[in-house]
Amino acid sequence: MTSYRQFWTSLNIYVIALLVMALVGLGAAFVWCVISDHWPLAVVAGALMVAAVFVSVRSLGVPDHIKSISTEQTLRTASTTLAFIRDGLTPAGCRAVCELLWHETRAEAVAITDREHVLAYVGVLEPEFPPGSPVRTQATKDVLAGGTTQTFSSITPAQMRDLDEMDTAERLREVSFMPAGIVCPLRVRGETIGVIKFYYANYRDIDRTERAVAQGFAELLSTQLALSELDRQSQLATEAEVRALQAQINPHFLFNTINTISALIRTDPLRARDLLREFARFYRQTLENSDSLIPLSRELEQTRRYLVFEYARFGRDRINEQEEVAEGLGSVAVPAFIIQPIVENAVRHAMRETGALHIDVYATTEGDDLLISVADDGVGMTQAEVERLQADWDSPIVREVDDPSAGTGTALRNVHERIIRQYAQGSGVDIVSRPDEGTVITLRLSGALRLPRIGGAS
Repeated sequence: MTSYRQFWTSLNIYVIALLVMALVGLGAAFVWCVISDHWPLAVVAGALMVAAVFVSVRSLGVPDHIKSISTEQTLRTASTTLAFIRDGLTPAGCRAVCELLWHETRAEAVAITDREHVLAYVGVLEPEFPPGSPVRTQATKDVLAGGTTQTFSSITPAQMRDLDEMDTAERLREVSFMPAGIVCPLRVRGETIGVIKFYYANYRDIDRTERAVAQGFAELLSTQLALSELDRQSQLATEAEVRALQAQINPHFLFNTINTISALIRTDPLRARDLLREFARFYRQTLENSDSLIPLSRELEQTRRYLVFEYARFGRDRINEQEEVAEGLGSVAVPAFIIQPIVENAVRHAMRETGALHIDVYATTEGDDLLISVADDGVGMTQAEVERLQADWDSPIVREVDDPSAGTGTALRNVHERIIRQYAQGSGVDIVSRPDEGTVITLRLSGALRLPRIGGAS
């Protein structure tokens, strides 16, 4: 092994053990606090993590420059391994983790498997365990079944005495397999999805420290895998919500639009044909924009396309829509379906029986935040109705109402949840409304101006 590895073997193995065990517990607490939105507790857990690192290093009684090197390298190792599996147990990410840990521990080889196959193997006898080969050892199968760490030895004490006279390379060539190892489960939400294995040339090389290091890194990897799964589930949930919003939007004016086009076929065939073509464009954009960020200009374009059908249904004298967008904001990335559903709500719920409904759409900035407001001069809402809508956003259950024309706030809830997931803290939807005066709904996309632009008119 390299002199760098020998340096770590002699000086830093205890640092790794202590820091990993401290960081695992406090890291898990920190992750839980962040996921649960307990930010004060998250700050405390983070501070304790720093304190654990400091105390562990001070307890070694080694020179300051060695302490600095140990701490820096341990934290770098931990953070780097987490970055490698941010996308889950991919073969490339697993191999990178194995290579890193092989250099930073005393193991002769490191491997990661899923429940059936080897994903990566780095170290001596590497050609014997190519990626994709089936899980063979009984110890691995036992850990996959039971979910607890195990150590194993494939050689009896008598056989080991016969091999003690050989050096490590000769011993491994003689037996053609790894004589001993530690197998640790990788767990996500209580389920073992794979293992990480540290192999040794002699069972006597496995002591309490080696076991603690192996378990510590397994816990760190499991925590990152759990976070990756949460990210994936959150993305899937967001996509499902967008498609649910599509399903909600479509029926509300689908039949009305078809009936309008049907009536125009008899009275104005050319206009009916144009509306039908625009109708096809509208739904094509609805499907194409369902799971991505789009330029603000395209979201506004889709909103205007929606209003074409409402103009045809009610007449242009009943709806007057204006836009005021600050220069350069057309290319800012926004989630699809954050303006059009609000404008649709205004048309459905704010229009009076007579007279025009004015809808004004504003887009401006406040620092790095993008502010989008949709204001109407319609029937408005009472403060109690506004508070009911906003309270429903915090409830896991969508409330049912006796009067469908009053709306359930599902569209606004959907927009609010997608915004707070996509953008920084402070994002969300704000409602100001007065009966018989109108409503202003403001979307705050915190940090939106820091994201890369994705095209569109400025």
